[in-house]
Amino acid sequence: MKKVVTFGEIMGRIMPEGFMRFRQCLPGKVDMLFAGAEANVAVSVSQLGGEAEFVTALPENDIASACIAELSSLGVATSHIIRSDGRLGLYFTEPGANQRPSRVIYDRSYSAISKAEPADYDWDGVFSDAGWLHISGITPAISKNAAESTLAAVKKAKQAGVTISCDLNFRAKLWKWKQGIEPQALAREVMSEIVSGVDVLIANEEDADCVLGIKAENTDVEAGSLDVQAYKDVAAKISRAFPNIEKIATTFRESVSASHNNWGAMLYDCKQAKAFYAPTEAGEYQPYRITDIVDRVGGGDAFAAGLIFALNTPELSGCREAVSFAAASSCLAHSIKGDFNFSTRSEVEALAGGNASGRVVR
Repeated sequence: MKKVVTFGEIMGRIMPEGFMRFRQCLPGKVDMLFAGAEANVAVSVSQLGGEAEFVTALPENDIASACIAELSSLGVATSHIIRSDGRLGLYFTEPGANQRPSRVIYDRSYSAISKAEPADYDWDGVFSDAGWLHISGITPAISKNAAESTLAAVKKAKQAGVTISCDLNFRAKLWKWKQGIEPQALAREVMSEIVSGVDVLIANEEDADCVLGIKAENTDVEAGSLDVQAYKDVAAKISRAFPNIEKIATTFRESVSASHNNWGAMLYDCKQAKAFYAPTEAGEYQPYRITDIVDRVGGGDAFAAGLIFALNTPELSGCREAVSFAAASSCLAHSIKGDFNFSTRSEVEALAGGNASGRVVR
């Protein structure tokens, strides 16, 4: 498969040990990892066996250097990361359990990527040997410069004949860089132009509603109820609104509690006007029942990476096979601490093939 390039912000993720709350553990010890939607995808693609490169802007300091070293150690190319003015963004996660939800606090203002301009990046070099670009709706949300850089990446990739995927990833807390415009309105304004250039779109129920104004019927995200068949209609509406899109994927998360989620996905082929669901039993959609979540943050990124890897792997590239692989990849990510999915291709294929026992592998 050709190289997969991802562009976006990577941050330090700070979290309590175990399931403690910040009010319990501070002052005291916390864990720090590196994380960010697009970086998560690059790492997962690499762990699955693909070639991946991550492009971003980071400050010139030892913590940022440690971040780059971590990515390199995981097989992700970093040669087009620029070092510039600003700081490393942070986000704080307090893991939920049972009926207590997880909580996220962002500290991303004045990060290096929020200040970098489109012309600071060597786009021609980035896409000289790339076959795929993946972006998300998170990076454009942090600043005008970041939004313009994301759009520049899309335009340059399109000129280079590179396939482009985008995960809408709506984050209301971040879309605040244009005064006088509500987060949803700003997201729609910016992302509509970006989505007009992509080939594969990933959007869950909240993304489709908040960013594109398209809502799934008989669905209540807060109540955790989903009508998966309604998402075929949503995908069809998106396809009509954006005829450039070839495939539309969505993930289904039914949140029974913070510790128990039912998880699955759909891939809609716009040309065939046909939806494919995973996982299935006897041809019917039956979600993975994840009853003891270790860490759900990054689960959607693991899905995106699994989908990209599958679509670029001939024996996995059929819609049914691709969505099955992607859903299984994401399911496994829920069992791993941190944003990065360290699952291998063989592990994902085993789960997608029906081996969900979790028995010791000897």
